[in-house]
Amino acid sequence: MLPLSWIYGAVTATRNWLFDIEVLKSESYPIPVICVGNITVGGTGKTPHVEYLIRLLKDQYKIAVLSRGYKRKSRGYKLAQADSTMREIGDEPWQIKQKFPDIYVAVDGNRRRGIEHLLHDESTRDVEVILLDDAFQHRYVKPGLSIMLTDYHRMMNEDVMLPAGRLRESAKGCKRANIVIVTKCPADMTPMSFRVIQSSIKLRPYQKLLFSTFEYGELQGVFTDKKRTLKSIETEEHVMLLTGIASPEQMRMDISRYTRRITPVSFPDHHFFTKADAEQIEKTYYEMPSPRLIITTEKDATRLRLCPYLSEPVKKCIYALPIEVKIMRDEQDTLNEEIIGYVRKDSRNSNLAESKN
Repeated sequence: MLPLSWIYGAVTATRNWLFDIEVLKSESYPIPVICVGNITVGGTGKTPHVEYLIRLLKDQYKIAVLSRGYKRKSRGYKLAQADSTMREIGDEPWQIKQKFPDIYVAVDGNRRRGIEHLLHDESTRDVEVILLDDAFQHRYVKPGLSIMLTDYHRMMNEDVMLPAGRLRESAKGCKRANIVIVTKCPADMTPMSFRVIQSSIKLRPYQKLLFSTFEYGELQGVFTDKKRTLKSIETEEHVMLLTGIASPEQMRMDISRYTRRITPVSFPDHHFFTKADAEQIEKTYYEMPSPRLIITTEKDATRLRLCPYLSEPVKKCIYALPIEVKIMRDEQDTLNEEIIGYVRKDSRNSNLAESKN
């Protein structure tokens, strides 16, 4: 597949060069626009990092999250409402809207058109900050601040271009990012591990390199109101780790701290569960020794609720594991100050421009 990767790399490099010399135009906007993305196909933890930014900013600013709404059944621009379905807006935007009902969540594959709607439509024109979810390659929009994520378990500088690898563009594309975050890091990383990664990712002086890991909340019953902690999993309890995400490895490693008896059942990213999938889940579940339970992600839980083929006994044993991002090495304040400082500065410039107009 490497010859195809070379061709793909040449095409993406040419496209980026055309943007760099402004043959293809990028558009800026009069309010803060923050892009959270990557240069790989899936699996870097974009949604938890977008949620981190929402929690940081939502009490001071009116926020909008703009996504393409991957695998949704609708087309064009769509603003999420309280009764919007997952099939209308996609699983990740739906999850964000359920968690943060007071922010705007919109989907549009054309991010420039989506931003214009958010800025000028009567229902959203009070928006103060736009978060672009997975738009690092959408260069027709020029964000004021770009955050690029790379998975600890498959670093961008160790990967190759599609289709032989998972890179959407050359790792040199990271030069466009203001902040690079190595995600899904083990919580017990050593100082030497940090230094090795810092030396291997050659960033420019204006760029910041940070590291993040996941913190887990209480296990929440997907079809029940039951809750339990990860610590409550007994060492002899058998766990099915049911995932439809691109990179479940760190989650498996984290759960293995509580039990080694893990049976992974993995589906493709953004997978909608079918009758055959339900039969596979049930078969695997009943083949596991008791006591047993099923742990899944919040994103997968939203799609499991749409699957009508699971039996009641199995549904009662399915728990979702909430995830939040933790910035490592006591650098959370560094990231927060960078984000808030940019938003305040850009908001001030926007207000001055409006006053002059």
